[in-house]
Order: sequence, then C-alpha cells, then structure tokens
Amino acid sequence: MSDPSVPAAPEGEDGDDGAPVADHRPLAERVDLTPPASVARAALDRARLQAKERGIRPGRRRPSPLADAATAERKGPGARDPQLFGDAITNLLRQRGWTADVTVGGVVGRWREIVGDDVANHCVAETFHDKVLVIRADSTAWATQMRILTPQVLNTIAKEVGDGVVTELTVLGPAGPSFKRGPRSVRGKGPRDTWG
Repeated sequence: MSDPSVPAAPEGEDGDDGAPVADHRPLAERVDLTPPASVARAALDRARLQAKERGIRPGRRRPSPLADAATAERKGPGARDPQLFGDAITNLLRQRGWTADVTVGGVVGRWREIVGDDVANHCVAETFHDKVLVIRADSTAWATQMRILTPQVLNTIAKEVGDGVVTELTVLGPAGPSFKRGPRSVRGKGPRDTWG
C-alpha cells in the first residue's frame, strides 16, 4: 500500500514493485487540451467551408431537382397563392355546379331592371327550379299579359344570364291564402275538416 504523503510517480515510471504507476492528476493537467469554444468554432468553420464547396449557402434550404422542374413547368399562381375574392368565389361556384342558380338568383334580384317598372309593379319572380322560373302576377289580367310576353321575357333573361339557363317561364295568377306547405305536402281534405 502506498503512503499518501509520498507523491505519486509520474506516468511511465515504475513503482517499488516494478509495475507502472498511474498518474492521478486531472486530465487537464496531464494533457494540453484545446478549450471547448475553440473546438466548436473550428467545427463550424469546417462545416461552412464544406457547404461552400458544395454550393450550399448556410441558412437556405437546398433546392431539390424535382421542385425546380415543377416550378419551371408551372406558370401563373399556384393553389396556395393568394387569389382575388371574386376569382375564388367564381371557382367555388363552378366546382359546385351552382353557376346557373346564382345567375338566375341575380335575375330574380334584378327583376325590376330586367322587365321594367310597369311589369315589376304587378309581377314578381317567385322561384327557380329545374330551369323553370315561376312568376306570380297580382291579377288575372297581368297574368294573361305575362303569358303573352313570355317569349320576350325569356329572350331578355337569356341575354342577361345565358342561353339554356331558363328554358321555361310559368306565370301564376293571384292566389288566396294557402294551407299547403311546400311542394311535397300530403293531399287531403285540408282546412275544410277543421274550419268548415
């Protein structure tokens, strides 16, 4: 057993029994070490030099050959690029097949402009379904007048909306109050059995 008061022999020297003695000094004292900050700086400099040799700029993603080919062939805005609101709505209407309904809705909303004040004061566009526009007149005389003017009104609507969107114009006369609710109501005695 060695005495603690006796200093240890330096590495490479043999002890009393002839076996090499280990050096128990800290590693930093035994070996001349480079400070960690210098090692990190040298590694970063080597990585930058290698990247520069390969043509890569630090901080930028390396372009892939497939991405270059895709962007070269594509012209115009992409699906993820910002679009004008009107263009986005037009694309949505076209994809959903709502274009005809919306254009006829515009005709119903501009009914007074299309047919004029005289007709609009007495006839109202009620519904549009399956290319049939239903008009309600406030008197039988105006209903008859609208039936006579049907070809002219259809031509005017075709100019506004396009051919084939409205193919038929149904003119209804004045109607009293109805207890019927919707196009698929159940037929029966109706109000007569309750109020009559």
